[in-house]
Amino acid sequence: MPRPTTPLLSQAGIRASALEIIDREGLDGLSMRKLAAALGVSAPALYFHYPTKEHLLDDVASEIMEKVDVTAFTHGWREGLLTWARSYRAALAEHPNIVPFLARGPGQRDASLRRADAIHGGLVAAGWPPREATMIGASTKYLVLGAAMGSFSRGFVDDVQVYLDRYPSLADAHRLREHADAVDRDSFEFALLMFVDGLAARLGRPPESGGASGPAPRRG
Repeated sequence: MPRPTTPLLSQAGIRASALEIIDREGLDGLSMRKLAAALGVSAPALYFHYPTKEHLLDDVASEIMEKVDVTAFTHGWREGLLTWARSYRAALAEHPNIVPFLARGPGQRDASLRRADAIHGGLVAAGWPPREATMIGASTKYLVLGAAMGSFSRGFVDDVQVYLDRYPSLADAHRLREHADAVDRDSFEFALLMFVDGLAARLGRPPESGGASGPAPRRG
């Protein structure tokens, strides 16, 4: 039986190739024409599987979001929040170039909306008012996306001469790049734990008066 002259396409293979391009060249580096060339097919062949680049990015984003764990809310809101935030950061750290797309919000992505539903439901079931549950979800997302968008430590150069004399309080800043992974990881953990501990203290106090109910939660 003769072999096909055109490579067989699958949605999984298209997504994997698209993500490779995004990882290498960023969101702006992905085009349907470039993706088709990488797969060895013509661009119209892709449109049978994905009519637009936006549809493709939605599915790529959904695949990444499937790695985010929101199951721990069954063990309490604190454990649920910590597990969600840590797994969310880990998933985005593997593909930081797609973070700006995910930052837009869940849209109609089922993978994202199922997680938003589990998070909001878990918080409300634990005693958080719906409006505060929405704000907790949003605040956690801001923390995770901020950590995923870039490195604090790698923003400093490793030349000590830059900091000597003029910036005496930054005398050790040239060492940050060398320890960037550890500093960024530990800083995220510090911020996350301070946030969650602060929430725990707030939940133990009487509710504050005032404040209208907010809209339904939006999380990526």
